[in-house]
Amino acid sequence: MQVKQPFTDLDIKTQEGGFYHDNSLPIALISKGIIVALVLWALVFPANANDTLGSLNGSLLKIFNQFYIYIVGFFAFFLLVVALLPKTGARVMGTPGEAPEFSNFSWFSMMFGAGLGVGLMVFATAEPLSLWGSNPVVVAGDVAGNTEASIKSAYRYTFAHYGFHAWAIYVVTGLSLAYYAYTRDMPLTIRSALTPLFGSAMNGFLGHVVDVLGVVATILGVSVTIGYGVSQFIDGVYAITGMEWIMNMGGDVPTPSKAGLIAGLLCIMTLSIISAVSGVGKGVKYLSNLNLVLSLILLFTFVLFGSFSFAMSTYGAAFVDYITNFVSLSFGAYGPQSAAEFAAAIPEAAKPLADELYAGATNAYGAWAGSDGFTSFTSGLTGAAAELDEATLKAVYAAGNDGRQFGWQSSWTTFYWAWWIAFSPFVGLFLARISKGRTVREFILGCVVAPALVCFAWMTILGATAIDLELTGGANGAITGASQTNQLFATLGQMINGGALSALTIMCVVLIMTFLVTSADSGILVMNTIMSGGAQETGIKHRIVWGLILTAVIGTLILAAGDTNPMDALKNAMIIGALPFTFIMGLMCIALIKALYRDGLREKHGTNTPAE
Repeated sequence: MQVKQPFTDLDIKTQEGGFYHDNSLPIALISKGIIVALVLWALVFPANANDTLGSLNGSLLKIFNQFYIYIVGFFAFFLLVVALLPKTGARVMGTPGEAPEFSNFSWFSMMFGAGLGVGLMVFATAEPLSLWGSNPVVVAGDVAGNTEASIKSAYRYTFAHYGFHAWAIYVVTGLSLAYYAYTRDMPLTIRSALTPLFGSAMNGFLGHVVDVLGVVATILGVSVTIGYGVSQFIDGVYAITGMEWIMNMGGDVPTPSKAGLIAGLLCIMTLSIISAVSGVGKGVKYLSNLNLVLSLILLFTFVLFGSFSFAMSTYGAAFVDYITNFVSLSFGAYGPQSAAEFAAAIPEAAKPLADELYAGATNAYGAWAGSDGFTSFTSGLTGAAAELDEATLKAVYAAGNDGRQFGWQSSWTTFYWAWWIAFSPFVGLFLARISKGRTVREFILGCVVAPALVCFAWMTILGATAIDLELTGGANGAITGASQTNQLFATLGQMINGGALSALTIMCVVLIMTFLVTSADSGILVMNTIMSGGAQETGIKHRIVWGLILTAVIGTLILAAGDTNPMDALKNAMIIGALPFTFIMGLMCIALIKALYRDGLREKHGTNTPAE
C-alpha cells in the first residue's frame, strides 16, 4: 500500500531586499499595524483604552470561561496519550539517530528560564499566600481562609496553575512546531503546524493570519510577564536603595509607581535587546545557565533558613491531593450565574430580598466567615436581610456558590490559562528551537513533568515558609500585608537579617533581572523567527525594532491603566489576545493526530518522510 506523501512545500515569500529583507512583508505589516494601533490607542486615549479592554474582557469571560477550562484539560490528556503510545512516543524529532543540539543541563536551563522563571520569582510566595486566603474550597464555605485547614486546597490550585496543565499548553505548540520542522524539514513557524489540515492554503492569506495571531499573542503574553517582573524588580531596588520616587507611598503599603515601572522597563528592555542581538547560542544560553544557578542558591537559602520540614510535608500531601483531583481540575468549569437563577435557588423566605442578597452571595472575594482581606457575607447585610435566620442565610450563601466559583475561576484559573496560551507561541517555538534530536516522549516528559515537579518544589519551599511564618505568628501579617510583588522580599526579611539579607536581596534583584532579560530576548528572537518565515538566524535590526515595539506596548498599557493596579490593562489585553490563538492550538492537536497516524502508516509500508 502506497501512502501519499504529506504536504511540505510551504512557501512563505520573503522580501529580497530593503528594510524587510528576508522577512514576510504581510506578516510584518499586519502584526506591527495591530500592535502600533494598540499603542497609539493606549497613549492618546488611555482611559478609554483601559475601560474598553476591561469591559470586553469581562464579556468574553462570561462566554468563553468554560471553553478555556475544557480545552486546557484536553491538552494535558492529549499529550499523555501521545507520550504513552509506543510508536508515537519513540519518534525522533529529526533524522533517525540525530543527537540533541544542547546538553540536558543547558536544555533544561533554557526551557525553565523561558517558561516560568519570572512567574516563579513573583508568585512563589504570592500564589500560595493568596490561595491560602481564597480558593474554590474556601469560596464554597467548606473551610475558612488563612487557616491550617485551607493549606491543602491552596496548594491544590497552586499546583494546578503552575503544574502539568501549564506546561502542557507550551508543549502542544512546541511539539507541533518541532515535529514538522525536524521530521518534515519545514519552516519553524506557526503555520507549519496546520499544514496536515489545510495543506497549500497555508501558503496564502490564511497562513499569514495564523502567524500574525501567534505574533500578537506572543507580544501580549510576554508583556504581562515582563510587567509583573518589572514590578518585583522595582520592589527589590527599593528594598536595596530606599529610593521613594520609584514607589507609590500613598497606599497602605508601598507599591511600584508608574514612574518606577517605566524606569525599570527601560533598563530591562535595553539589556534584553543587547542579549537578543547576540543570539540564542550565546546570550540566551549563558543567561539561562546563570538563572538556574542563582535560583538554586535562593532555593537552598530557604532550605537552610526557612520551614523546610513543613514545606516537604506540604509538598507530599499537596501532590497526592493534586493528582487525586486532576480530572476535576481539568474539566470542572463554571459559567456565570444570573440573578434569576440565584433567585430560583434560594429559600422562599429570602426570595423577596433576592436582588439585595445576590451581590454578596455571588461575590468570589467575600466569605461566609470573614478573614484577612475578605468580607463576611453576613456583615454586609442590612435591614430585613440582616434579620433572616442563620439557616436561611446559609442556604442563600450556598445558592450563590456557582456564581462565586465562576467569579473565582475566571479571575484566577482562566487568567492563568490565557496567560500561558498567549505565552505558548513564544515558549513553544523556543522549546522547539532547542529540542532538535529529542524523541517525542523525551520532549513531552522533559518539558511537562520535569519542570512541573521543580515548580512544585519551588512553590512549596518558598511559599510554605511564608505561610508557616504567618501561621505560627512570627510574621504578624508582615508578609500577607505586603504587595504581591514584594512578598518574596518580605518573607526573606522575616527569615534572616543584617548583611546576609542585603546580599540575598541584591542576588534576587539580579536573578529577577536576568529572568526578565531571558524572557524578553527569547520573545524577540521568536517573533523574528515567525516574521522571517521560520529562519533560525534573523537580522539584528529587526530584533532591535521588535524590542522597541515590545517596550512601547508594555509602557503605554501601564500608563493607560488606573492607579489602583497598573497591570490591569496589560492583563485584559492579554486575555483578549489569547482567545483566537486558543482555537489555533485546538486545530494543532487535530493536525498532529493526523500527522502521527499518517506517518505511522508510511513507516509501516516503508515510505520515508521528507527528512529521512
